[in-house]
Amino acid sequence: MAIAFVATSKLPTAFGDFNISVFQDPETGEEHVALSKGLEQPPSTPVLVRVHSECLTGDAFASLKCDCGPQLKATQKLIDEAGQGVILYLRQEGRGIGLTNKIRAYALQDQGHDTVDANLMLNLPADARKYDMCKIMLNHLHVKQVKLITNNPLKINALKALGIDVVDRVALTVGLNPFNEQYLKTKLERMAHMYKKDDF
Repeated sequence: MAIAFVATSKLPTAFGDFNISVFQDPETGEEHVALSKGLEQPPSTPVLVRVHSECLTGDAFASLKCDCGPQLKATQKLIDEAGQGVILYLRQEGRGIGLTNKIRAYALQDQGHDTVDANLMLNLPADARKYDMCKIMLNHLHVKQVKLITNNPLKINALKALGIDVVDRVALTVGLNPFNEQYLKTKLERMAHMYKKDDF
């Protein structure tokens, strides 16, 4: 069974007023969220979109080990300023390995291993995320063309493979700090993320 739309509501936030829509995967019970603005009518121009995978430590607890929380907040601000856009918030904690395994990987990182090797040492893929639900969610919002807010080329390729028309990429470099410098360098050097070396 396909991921299905469940409900939508208005959501005032510290970064402006949004609509929040919930989609559920009937097989897993996972609930994915679209946080949107300015999409009450089908858009006629490309829409700012961020595909953001859940990160409890970064999004909720303001962890400095990653840049997830700052990316989410900066995207909300960017969309509010633009007057239109959507964040697809996917329940794929720890690049899809789940919270428990993510913390296990964190413990290995504390010993000096990078994020890729930590996952592999747990016999897990470096990135286990899936993006099929993005097309269903964007179709529901009538978004036909996307300006993707990302530094990750795999996301661009994954969305294009689903038939989503990604017409542009919007870089987002925020949240760099001494605690996540190695994490971000690993994304640059081992996962082909599109940071610039002088960002560090």
